[in-house]
Amino acid sequence: MDGHLDGRLDGTLVARMREYLAAGTTMDLAALEALYDEEFENVRTDEAGRVAVLTKAHFMARFRALAARGEGVADGGTDDARFLSAGRHGDQGTVVMYRCEDGVPARYVFVWRREDGRWATLLREFTFERDVSPLLALLAAATTGGGAGGAAAEG
Repeated sequence: MDGHLDGRLDGTLVARMREYLAAGTTMDLAALEALYDEEFENVRTDEAGRVAVLTKAHFMARFRALAARGEGVADGGTDDARFLSAGRHGDQGTVVMYRCEDGVPARYVFVWRREDGRWATLLREFTFERDVSPLLALLAAATTGGGAGGAAAEG
């Protein structure tokens, strides 16, 4: 169910989000490459206040590695995604989404760039998690050359 406090959602923004979710679920690498803005960042924060920042390169490396192994993300699909808010703010739009993944509530805020009258690329994703310390360890290992860059986007 989609909803908003005042009952209004930007339908074009929700439709673009559904395209993004479908591309991730089907591992459509070309679509994902086009959907992520070159300046894309995923900012993840946790209950302890730790922050991990992932880039488009991190995400695409992970997707390519998963696809090479014949694996994917969102094995259960994304039918449970609920859009709580979707609105335009000048040349950007924000979407607040809620899911319950493996029994754990997940909250997301997505920021989209609008160009030439359409929602062009995903600029930012803000995610709240219980604990990002394993992700921070992977990022540190990748930075020092001790790990695979694609593994950093696990979560």
